[in-house]
Amino acid sequence: MKSAQAWRLGMKDMQMLAPRQRGQLKKPTWIIVLVSLVSLFLVCAYVYPPQNSSACYVFSSQGCKALQSWLPPTPARELTDDEIASRVVIRDILNSPPRILTKAKIAFMFLTPGALPFEKLWDKFFQGHEGRFSVYVHASKDKPLHFSRYFINREIRSSKVVWGKISMVDAERRLLGNALKDPDNQHFILLSDSCVPLHDFDYVYNYLMYTNISFVDCFEDPGPHGSGRYIEYMLPEVEKKDFRKGAQWFTMKRQHALIVMADSLYYTKFRDYCKPGMEKGRNCYSDEHYLPTYFYMLDPAGISNWSVTHVDWSEGKWHPKAYRAEDVTPELMRNLTSIAESVHVTSDERKEVQIKSCLWNGSERPCYLFARKFLPETLDNLMLLFPNYTNYTSI
Repeated sequence: MKSAQAWRLGMKDMQMLAPRQRGQLKKPTWIIVLVSLVSLFLVCAYVYPPQNSSACYVFSSQGCKALQSWLPPTPARELTDDEIASRVVIRDILNSPPRILTKAKIAFMFLTPGALPFEKLWDKFFQGHEGRFSVYVHASKDKPLHFSRYFINREIRSSKVVWGKISMVDAERRLLGNALKDPDNQHFILLSDSCVPLHDFDYVYNYLMYTNISFVDCFEDPGPHGSGRYIEYMLPEVEKKDFRKGAQWFTMKRQHALIVMADSLYYTKFRDYCKPGMEKGRNCYSDEHYLPTYFYMLDPAGISNWSVTHVDWSEGKWHPKAYRAEDVTPELMRNLTSIAESVHVTSDERKEVQIKSCLWNGSERPCYLFARKFLPETLDNLMLLFPNYTNYTSI
């Protein structure tokens, strides 16, 4: 009898305890659910990454770069046979020791439709420095009439150049190919017909020859005029994360000029899939993307990420500001020669302004050696000012 009562009392106690135990189980259940939801959120962000920079701010106040920093890294893919062959050649060229020359030269390569309106100014720039430079002219429409002895008989075989198309890159490569024939040419400058020098010859020569990088413009633009021009047909060799943008006006050392001429794999991708009038309304311009992307992928530490040719985009138009005769004053030239920061602006909704100091061998220096876009009417003013404005700075 006593044992039966004890059993009933035990059962009563168990019934009183049971709900309390079930209540205690609810907390860890909610923790598991919360962890599961966060994990699902992260998996979705990794598998389906944001397609534009604005969406990144849903995940982090610091945008896409912050999101990428805590997502698992993308597994490295296996290179194709063509990529392996290409990179072996590029690696050997970059690792080859530079030639020791007593009088290394700079190749000045002019890309122009015809006449060179500032030939007299360049003649003044070159005077007294014979044997330290060479000149090459690619005139795509009309053969120019030359006044300077430095330009006579310096035209190379030229072909038609159309703005925004691969023919612009072809002309650049044609200039490089001809300039590379001279083994004394150790640095190569691409200039337009509207370019003028901002410093004297010695300053330019020392700036380029006594550093071990090429001055190739390169930055990441997540907007429609940057990575928005990318198309998946460039895969697998060119991935969207590597797609870069920059001005076409470069200077580059000999090793870099050689790897540009040695390349066919990446050039072909941009020839076929970076052009105006592509599907879905894309307009891609290979002269703005080929070299920046190429060097970012293959030798990012070997380039400056800014161009030493200044251009003013402050008007916000499709083409940069054109300087007229009344614009060319001592104050303008002093300002251009003293700029020590490079500026890039993204084309997305945020219009992010990226400002970086121009470092030459680790020290801050003026960014620009040349400037464009000067109209022919500015020649007389530039000729008057040239002896003075080139002496504002020194290395």
